Amino acid sequence: MANYWLMKSEPGEFSIDDLRARRSRTEPWDGVRNYQARNMMRDEMRPGDQAFFYHSACEEPGIVGIVKIASEAYPDPTAFDPQDKHYDPKSDPDDPRWFLVDVKFVRKLGRTIGLRELRGHDALADMVLLRRGNRLSVMPVSAEHWNYILGLE
Repeated sequence: MANYWLMKSEPGEFSIDDLRARRSRTEPWDGVRNYQARNMMRDEMRPGDQAFFYHSACEEPGIVGIVKIASEAYPDPTAFDPQDKHYDPKSDPDDPRWFLVDVKFVRKLGRTIGLRELRGHDALADMVLLRRGNRLSVMPVSAEHWNYILGLE
């Protein structure tokens, strides 16, 4: 059974259009440096799962597209590169601390479904994204919430 996710990215760093522009429309979801988010990618995400692509830290934060998980989790090479902004000097290639998955562009939504709009739906009240204090960049989405949000498009 496939799982559903929400994955946040700042559009100034990497946007849904950046992903769509990649030749293979696939990109490693690198730079995650939160243990809970890492554990979900490493232990729970599977190829074929789908995720909402969410633009964060922008004028209109919200869900802008859909991606598919395109690989099993594997060590994030940016953790080992001293020239990379995601470098972690405590990460060891022989015992990796950080993992990533590849994501593949599926489609852009017909419109951005903004955070403010999502908050206005009682059916989404217990969605992880909408919980007070939640700052995770990767989070699960229930099948019910997934289908409800697609119905808003």
